[in-house]
Amino acid sequence: MSRIGLKPIVIPAGVDFKVDDNNTVTVKGPNGTLTQAVNKDITIDVNGSEVTFSRPSDDKEHRALHGLYRALVANMVTGVTTGFSKKLEVNGVGYRVQVSGDTLTMNLGFSHQVIMKAPEGIKVECPTQTSIVISGYDKQKVGQFAAQVREKRPPEPYKGKGIKYADEHIRRKEGKAGKK
Repeated sequence: MSRIGLKPIVIPAGVDFKVDDNNTVTVKGPNGTLTQAVNKDITIDVNGSEVTFSRPSDDKEHRALHGLYRALVANMVTGVTTGFSKKLEVNGVGYRVQVSGDTLTMNLGFSHQVIMKAPEGIKVECPTQTSIVISGYDKQKVGQFAAQVREKRPPEPYKGKGIKYADEHIRRKEGKAGKK
């Protein structure tokens, strides 16, 4: 049995949880509203403030979908209540970032500045000139925008210069001098 799929999701107070006839889940909370279409084979049971998911058989596809949709809906509930955030660090001489409104401006060693506009529902902050905090209520959008920011200058293995996640470890390589 799916360990994740069997866990019930507890709906906190202040969150509106709805399932309509064609298995579309809508979660509305203090941070926003999210919707997710769920496969018709997966059954969603709402009992008071608990939501459980069940599958019709132990087929490989049903087992995979069981845990998938439970995790997606759990992330929706977490997102509309507390939200998600990703922290990025900028390493390199002269590399710095700043935010004005919803526009992120980055100096990354190119001949020009890299300017990115945050998508709707995403908030970007720069506590220092070398750190970025991306937050929002949709886990997928937060992760996607963080990946797009990191993609502008990924960390290189020799000096570690570039944009990396705060919890990411960069495997360093020796330079030419260490080859003797």
